[in-house]
Amino acid sequence: ARTAQIRGGAFDDDSDDEYDDFDDSDFDFDDEDGMFDFDAAEDDFGEDSTLASLAEAYEKTPPLTKAYLTASFGAAMLGYATNKNDFPSILQLDWNPILTKFQIWRPLTAFLNFGPLGLGYLMTAHFVWTYMSTLERLNHSNPYDFWLMMFFGAVSMVAGYSLMGLSPRFLGHNLSTFLVYVWSRYHEGLEVNMFELFNTRAELLPWFFLAQTFLLEGEVPILDFLGIVFGHIYHHYKTTNVLRTPKFVIQWYNGNNKYARMLKEKYKTISSDFEM
Repeated sequence: ARTAQIRGGAFDDDSDDEYDDFDDSDFDFDDEDGMFDFDAAEDDFGEDSTLASLAEAYEKTPPLTKAYLTASFGAAMLGYATNKNDFPSILQLDWNPILTKFQIWRPLTAFLNFGPLGLGYLMTAHFVWTYMSTLERLNHSNPYDFWLMMFFGAVSMVAGYSLMGLSPRFLGHNLSTFLVYVWSRYHEGLEVNMFELFNTRAELLPWFFLAQTFLLEGEVPILDFLGIVFGHIYHHYKTTNVLRTPKFVIQWYNGNNKYARMLKEKYKTISSDFEM
């Protein structure tokens, strides 16, 4: 098994020479007593630094993940402003207006629902961002395979929810379970630290969150389990070459149209991060 570790604090042999170039102006000292000014230092790493880090992380987010999370936040803000912090009804999955009024966007926009705007929403959004962006980065050279994965997960869940008569309210949340399962199969054998409490293997991570739902929310996690089932089906079909990206999608991406070129430029930036 491999353990994910990030270590810091190492110095080169010549690192002592680097300190000769520093002077007091590089640090926050009080002019009167020459003591280190902790208040000034705190300002350097305060709100502005946090906002800058968030902006940088957002800017580096892969295109589909960025578009998905941006649309979800926009829908949440719309619900907060117009529907008492409830997800807008015009975006929910409802087959009656889909079939009678041709509101064909509903099966897609239903996945934007992470719950009411608040701490729970932010936690789910961060969860989706972590695993979805990682999977999109892993497919940077063939992003259409990632698009197929997302399409398969979305179609499977819409069909499964509809056939089983389940409420589609938590489609966005349960898509994250699908993503975690697929991510765990990519990283089998990797040890993952859980909340600085204990380590577990990556392939057990989806089941951990399944147990967490049962223990903390006191309900049988049927919807989370569906995400795992659909993730397993996708992984099986993908690894056995049953599921392949249609040729017309690959040809479109490799073509010379304006939108394909824009996407390729964005993925080229991600690809450069993988170059040695």
